[in-house]
Amino acid sequence: MKKTTSRRHFMRNSAIALTGLAVLTPTVASAFTPSESPFDGYNPYSEAKKDLRTSIFNSNTVAVNGTIYKKDGVTPLSNALVEVWHLSPNSSKYRHRAKLKTDQEGRYEFVTDFPNKEKGKSSRIYFKVSNSGSSVFSELLLNANNAHITGEHWENNNQLGDKLFPKHSSSLFKTTIQFNLSI
Repeated sequence: MKKTTSRRHFMRNSAIALTGLAVLTPTVASAFTPSESPFDGYNPYSEAKKDLRTSIFNSNTVAVNGTIYKKDGVTPLSNALVEVWHLSPNSSKYRHRAKLKTDQEGRYEFVTDFPNKEKGKSSRIYFKVSNSGSSVFSELLLNANNAHITGEHWENNNQLGDKLFPKHSSSLFKTTIQFNLSI
């Protein structure tokens, strides 16, 4: 007697196999995606958006804007890609991320929830700026009263002169920071 598999068993086994494949595919793909970032949490597949907040009613938001300049520190760079990411509030996951393009004057802007911080570090927002095959990474350090840059950011962007240091202002529920970079 010849043993055959019923159609019902075939369909059930196929569905199980496809479900397993769908669950494993992102894991396998991400395991082989090279990370070119010197910072944790970088994801080159972020979506384009300007509002990263989890809720518009969040009482602790940060609005970041700035200008991307060419390496001379004077000429604004239009159509540069600005990728941002940071730890989500009350979490150790990097769920706050986005891609932005600069406008004709080299300006970018986004609003987000105030980032969580890693143990022993300040809260920070990470940046990757790319244009014409070149890219730079940087980070903006935040606390409740101010914004700071790292020594590496200073070394790579000191040609910005008086535009180098972040400008910080606060109101009751919103912090606004102007943060410029050069590439």
